[in-house]
Formats: sequence, C-alpha cells, structure tokens
Amino acid sequence: MSGGRRWGLLAAAVAVAAAVAAAGTWAALTGPFAAGPAAAPAHTAPATGLAQVTKGTLSSRSLQNGTLGYAGEYQLVNKVAGTVTTLPAVGQVVAQGKVLYRVDGKPVVLLSGDVPVYRDLSWGTEGTDVRQLNAALVALGYATKGEIDPDSGYYGSQTYAAVKDLQESAGLDETGSLELGQAVFAPARKIRITKVVAVRGGMAAAGSVVLQASSTAREVTISLSAAQQSEVEVGDKATISLPNGQSTPGVVSSVGKVATKGDTSTTIDVRIRPLKPKATGSLDQAPVQVSIVSGTVKNVLSVPVNALLALAGGGYAVEVVEAGGGHRLIPVETGMFDDSAGKVQVTGDGLAAGQNVVVPAT
Repeated sequence: MSGGRRWGLLAAAVAVAAAVAAAGTWAALTGPFAAGPAAAPAHTAPATGLAQVTKGTLSSRSLQNGTLGYAGEYQLVNKVAGTVTTLPAVGQVVAQGKVLYRVDGKPVVLLSGDVPVYRDLSWGTEGTDVRQLNAALVALGYATKGEIDPDSGYYGSQTYAAVKDLQESAGLDETGSLELGQAVFAPARKIRITKVVAVRGGMAAAGSVVLQASSTAREVTISLSAAQQSEVEVGDKATISLPNGQSTPGVVSSVGKVATKGDTSTTIDVRIRPLKPKATGSLDQAPVQVSIVSGTVKNVLSVPVNALLALAGGGYAVEVVEAGGGHRLIPVETGMFDDSAGKVQVTGDGLAAGQNVVVPAT
C-alpha cells in the first residue's frame, strides 16, 4: 500500500478514535437521554478500481476538424470571342475529350494538361504545350504510344492525324490543327463543375473565366495550427469520421509550408486523401473529424493514463496489486501517449503484462 494511502487510513483511524472518546465523555456528563449535536461524518478515501498492464501497439494521434470535398480548384479560361451558347451545370462531371461548352455553337473540348493554351498548334510546332497535347491524344486512344511518344514535344504527322480524329469526334472542322480556343486544358482527366461564371447567351471575351471546377478526387482539408506542423508528415495514416457516423481510412497527402494568419490563430493546410473514396459519398464541403496517426510503437507495456501517480520528488509510479492482495509502488518511465485509447506506454522494474494496477473508480 502506498505511503499516502497509509497516512490516509491512519488519519481516519485517529479521527474515529477521537470521535468515540468525545462521544463517551459527553454521554458521561449529560446522561444517556440528553440531546447532543449530530455526529460528524467520518472521512472516506476515494473509491478505486483495478485495471491491467497490457502489452501491444500504441499510436500517437492528433484529432482535428476538417472539411470533406473534392481536390483541386481550377479556373477555366475561354480563348475565343463570341456568344456563349451552351454551358455545363454545377456538379456536372466532364471527362477529357468531351465538349465542355460552346461559343457561337462551336465546341470547346476539355483536355488534360498543366500548361494553359496560348497559341495555335499545328504540324511542325514544338514545346511543352505540344507535349501535353500528345499525352492527351494517347490517353484518349487517338494514337498509340508507338505512333506518338507522349513525352514528345513535337507536332508531327501522327499528331496531325490524331487531332483530326479528335476534331471529328467533337464535331469540329477536321483541319488537323488545334486552333486557339478549340480546347481548354485542366490538370485532371475529369473535372467537376463548381461554379458557372459565364451566362448562356452572353458574350464570352477571350481571356475571361467561364467556369470554375475541381477534380473528381475526394479530399479532406484541415487547417492545422502552425505550432503542430512538425507533428504531421506526408504518409501519416488517418481515420476520417464521416457525417453518417461511419469511418474510413486515409493518408496525409500534403502538409503546407506557408502559414496563414487569422484573427485568432496561425494555420497551415493539411490535405488527407481517402483510401476508399467511394466510402466518403458525394458530399461537398462537409464537416468531418480526422484522427491522424503521427507515430506508432509495438510490443510495449501500457496502462490507463489515470493509473499514473505523481511522485513528490518528480516522475510517476503505478500502484500494483499483488496476488496476495498487497500493494506496492513501482516507479515508471512514460513513453507514447495514445489519447484515443486513453493509455500510456510505461517501463519499470518489476512491471509485467497481466498485473493489476489501481485506478480511480468510474
């Protein structure tokens, strides 16, 4: 039994003895039928229970609020002047190679690429914009890798032939040259329309934003306190708690390097990629909770956090209950705290899995 608990029992015993003695003296002075003050309640020690020392895996977790939605934010810029005659609807998904909208009745095709279109592309031109066109044509099946090297930045005869096939499929004049304004490039093979900026029947000026979009990839965004940046790394595992009460696994895909200062805090953006995107449904901008695992230890001893006793000289101990009922304190060193499990890693001489330790009663 701990020294503190021994002193508690001794103090209680002294208090009881004193109360008994006082009661006897009062009775002798006043007689058995005399009225007297009510007896003071005896001090009782806090109720306790038992928990076991266990051996297994612990994980350090950070619980954060996040927003579930779609990855990417794209501004789609029109490159041909005229009247907007057809527009997609918000929420509509458009795949590359398909008509995105129409100006003066002529199709504007979506293609995948990071480089904004800025010139006509025709036989003999070269550059990074030609390379992304070649890659898109191969991805769409208008040419094989043997016919067009998707890493090539040269517009040759095979590119010319593939562009004609693309134009035929889209309903454009089959010129074999991709004129400025016939296509819009976005860094995704499928996009989801998030906002329609242009107006059907309105004028589309060259260089104006007509649509805003995202990718179709699911993503959770967290505004993490900048002070916690070092606690989260790309590749850390995560558990996403969804609005429907279900949970699904994820992984940290990016950790921001530039902090944003708000009214009350400074944060960085952390992005979580769900490993089972279909399980997240189709909600956009939905609030979720994310538990990020920033570290794991295996085959370690652990006890409930509330089993730790602070020692007067510093450090911690646990109160072990032995087989015969005796109590003893074992000083311990603490390691990883697993907040989700309410446990802490401990090491100490004489500590073993299966032992009972004292904890506050629930």
